[in-house]
Amino acid sequence: MKKSKFSLLSAFIVAILVLSGCFSGDKEQAGTGEEGGKAEKKVLRINNSSEPGSLHPGTAQGTHDSWMLEHAFEGLTKKTPEGEIVDGMAEKWDRSEDGLTWTFHIKDDVKWSNGDPVTAEDFEYAWKYALHPETASQYAYQLYYLAGAEEFNSAENEADYAELEENVGVKAVDEKTLEVTLGEPTPYFLDLTAFYTYYPVNKNVQEENPDWALEAESYVSNGAFKLTEWKHKESMTLEKNEHYYDKDKINLDEVQMVMIEDENTAWQMYQADELDLAYPLPNDIQGELVNSNNEEFHNAPDLALYYYNLNNDVKPFNNPKVRKALSMAIDRKSLVEHVVQGGQKPALSIIPPGIPDVSGDFQENTGELFKEDVEEAKKLLEEGLKEEGMNKMPEFTILYNTLEAHKKIAEAIQEMWRKNLEVEVKLENAEFQVKIDREKAGDYDISRAGWIGDYVDPMTFLDLWVTDGPHNDANWSNAEYDELIKKAKTTMDEKDRADAMHKAEEVLIDEMPVIPIYFYTKPYTVKPHVKGVFAPIDRYPQFIYADIEQ
Repeated sequence: MKKSKFSLLSAFIVAILVLSGCFSGDKEQAGTGEEGGKAEKKVLRINNSSEPGSLHPGTAQGTHDSWMLEHAFEGLTKKTPEGEIVDGMAEKWDRSEDGLTWTFHIKDDVKWSNGDPVTAEDFEYAWKYALHPETASQYAYQLYYLAGAEEFNSAENEADYAELEENVGVKAVDEKTLEVTLGEPTPYFLDLTAFYTYYPVNKNVQEENPDWALEAESYVSNGAFKLTEWKHKESMTLEKNEHYYDKDKINLDEVQMVMIEDENTAWQMYQADELDLAYPLPNDIQGELVNSNNEEFHNAPDLALYYYNLNNDVKPFNNPKVRKALSMAIDRKSLVEHVVQGGQKPALSIIPPGIPDVSGDFQENTGELFKEDVEEAKKLLEEGLKEEGMNKMPEFTILYNTLEAHKKIAEAIQEMWRKNLEVEVKLENAEFQVKIDREKAGDYDISRAGWIGDYVDPMTFLDLWVTDGPHNDANWSNAEYDELIKKAKTTMDEKDRADAMHKAEEVLIDEMPVIPIYFYTKPYTVKPHVKGVFAPIDRYPQFIYADIEQ
């Protein structure tokens, strides 16, 4: 059901009132003009959509966390607007001939936002903190490329922690030298060092106050911006970090991040000049802008998949035929053209376009791994239900995080399943973090999900669904798949690795524990006076080098 004009206007008025109270003492307007001889602050206003689940690099796991982290922290490396990996906290690095040992040399002039020097020990400490079993980090597996990392993270006996921690392949040789030892050669390891799980943590701050990342007053970071205000579930304020080594290239004085979950409300705030950047956009607005010549509209590539989790522990979703039937009964072309409307591509495989293969593009080489076919879907559903001792499909619920776009997609798929399979479906929305928590607890039937690649390699998607993987919210397990992923992670032969990943994708689609729906694009709008925003293929729009002109 569409939101009425009255309710949308009411939501907009409430949002404006909330926004006006979100930031204390900032009567400065965005811009570069002068008033009374004093230059105005350069303030960028954006929408983070929801309250972060964690702003600690070791425990963060979602885009509601990472957008802020990517601007408040910096890893050993970072990426340019062109996507090139360049020096970050490390001025240079060396790699051994066998690809197993990396030595990073930390810059002399790098400091934390409290003035402490950034050291190699801060990196060692941060990585081992994320791996520590008591931290229970959902992203600890991203560090499993280090020798001994998985053994430490998987340890169950507390008496073994110290010895296993010592064996992890990261060591601060001295204040400025970090030595990293990998378990196997990893072609994309340098890319990983720019990812937020690999960010450093100030060891002294963490040991003095384990809760430092919960409030702005105690927050310490090493990136271009620092967190100065955090009104939970309302807003965050970032200010330029005066201790950042590259501060002369940072043009913004302040970034105001509100938390408005309704993208329609956020869009109206953008139109009313209360926001300078709008992302994500409402579906109907995407449809209006995608073929326009509006100079404020940008539609960048996105290394991301929109999909539905099927809880494989709940009957009849434990049956592959039932899962495939649901997937085959979705008209993705109609969905992306008439509902999503942002130039997205129907997903008939798992890996998005934009990742190199041995030759060409991985997704293009894969092609379509299944067909949409309503008649075949009906047949498979009947067979699958019979195998589970059921006469008809029970009513079930699609869980999605609160966003109008997700609601419209769920409503469209609900109708497709009703029409094509005579299946009754209910819809339920929840806050983003609540949805994540319920997925981890297995408290759902089908849930909306999306994944942005953490690095540019098929493995950033494929290792999501290994047995007992921390992001395997479908609770699927397949021995052949696990073996193929293991082979792809350990072989040194480039072709054998690619072949294993292609085969793993085929196994995944044949079992269909998740339903791929579409490959994202990244449609967003930026005001003409905002310059220098860029959109890497595997990140939200980045504003580190943004400037405001008038």
